This record gives sequence, C-alpha cells and structure tokens, in this order.
Amino acid sequence: MRACVAAARAALVLLSCAGSSWAAELDEQRLPGELFRDCPDCPELVIVPSGEFDMGSTAKPTEQPVHHISIGKNFAIGRRDVTFAEWDRCVAGSGCKFSPPDQGWGRGDRPVTDVSWDDAKEFLGWLSKTTGKSYRLPTEAEWEYAARGGSTTPYWWGKDVGAGHAQCAECGASDNGKTEPVGSFRPNAFGLYDTAGNAAEWVEDCWNQTYRGAPNDGSAWTNGDCSLRVLRGGSFADKASAVRSSARFRYDQDVRYYANGFRVARDLD
Repeated sequence: MRACVAAARAALVLLSCAGSSWAAELDEQRLPGELFRDCPDCPELVIVPSGEFDMGSTAKPTEQPVHHISIGKNFAIGRRDVTFAEWDRCVAGSGCKFSPPDQGWGRGDRPVTDVSWDDAKEFLGWLSKTTGKSYRLPTEAEWEYAARGGSTTPYWWGKDVGAGHAQCAECGASDNGKTEPVGSFRPNAFGLYDTAGNAAEWVEDCWNQTYRGAPNDGSAWTNGDCSLRVLRGGSFADKASAVRSSARFRYDQDVRYYANGFRVARDLD
C-alpha cells in the first residue's frame, strides 16, 4: 500500500505540472496519479491505484467490523465533487431535469448540493451518453480507499481535525455554515480534494447498519435497504467526527438535502 501511495504521489506531481489531458491516451496507458478529462468540460478524473486497506473503524457500531478490502484494479474517480457549473451544463443539455438552488452562496465552482441519489444517477447517465464512457458513483469501499489516500488515521491528514484542512462546523474555517469552492483545501496523497467536509457525497451502495457480510473486493453492496443510500465524507454543516474517513451516513435515495452532493467514478477500459 505504501508503494502504491508513493507511486501515485510521484505521478501526480509530474502530471499536475502539465495539467490534465483529455482524449489523448487510452485508459490502459494511464498511470496512477494521472489527471485527465473525457471532454473539455467534463469533471477532472484522477487514476487511483489498485491496493488493499482496512475499512471502517471501532469508533461507532455502523463502522464495524473493521474488514480488509482488496481492490484489484486501478480506477478513475473525480478529483473534485461535481460542481454547479458541471450540473448546469447537464440541465442546459436536457440531461438533468432538476436545477437545484444554491442557497444564495453562488454556483460556478461550488459543489452542487441539494441533489438526491436519483438526481446524481441522472447526471451520470447524461455524462456517459456525452462521453461514450460508463460513468457511475464510486462504491463505498472505493470511496473510503480513495479518501484515505493511504492513511490509517481518523482524518487523512492525521489524528486530529486541526484547522485549515476541510470545511465543517468544527474545522476552524473562517466562513462556516456554507460550502466553499471545490479544491479550496489541499488534496490528499491520491490527489483528491474535499473528501472531508464541504458536501456529503453519495456512493452506490445500499444502506446496511453494520459491515457484517459486506463485500471485500471493493464492489458495491447491493443488498440491504436500497431505499436508503450511503453518504460519505460529511459536510460543511457537520461536526468534526462526521468528516472522519470512516464516517458513514444514510439518506433516502429520492430525497434532496442542501448538504448532499457527489463525485463521479468510472472503470478504466
């Protein structure tokens, strides 16, 4: 795992200097840490390396039991949450029916919020049709693996929440109570922004009260209460404990909430 993180970090440094590319390479040629887009206005993706990690924690019953996950293939995930600008293009292209309010905070590069799991799937369908690539939500295991960036501490940056690492109610930000533009805080070792706080993120999995019986290969858990879907990362409105890498929540898949958003993922061809 440590070697994977080092390789991804080295690749990220090199590729960040050149910026992300689009339609320039085949997926099979892409390296861990590489940044790319499938079209000029598409969400920026980063390649996360295959690897293993221990998922969950002993902090809460819903995060237990801690279980070992093996992700056998590299995958691509949104470097940032989907933004209002990206969502608004979907609406303009008749791919998304709902135009969520921005609470008066502004649209543009702020994470889109007040979207349901069903709304997110509509966006992903439009993006897949636009690019010819099969976009999806990350699985819960993929999300935690990518969010940790190789860390084993409660937060990817360390044991304590500290200040200046994320946007949450106890994260020491100067402007609490609303989202910040995506990428306002430094990324983790895999190059992902805002995996803690800002907007809570929908993932693919159905809700289960514990991890007992969960898949161990990184795939989505499609059994359980599928009228509820999992959210990860916590939001700007949550306390520090809710933005830990292992923290998990649930919400009705067809209900919108002003703190909920998402990031995209896709398999590599």
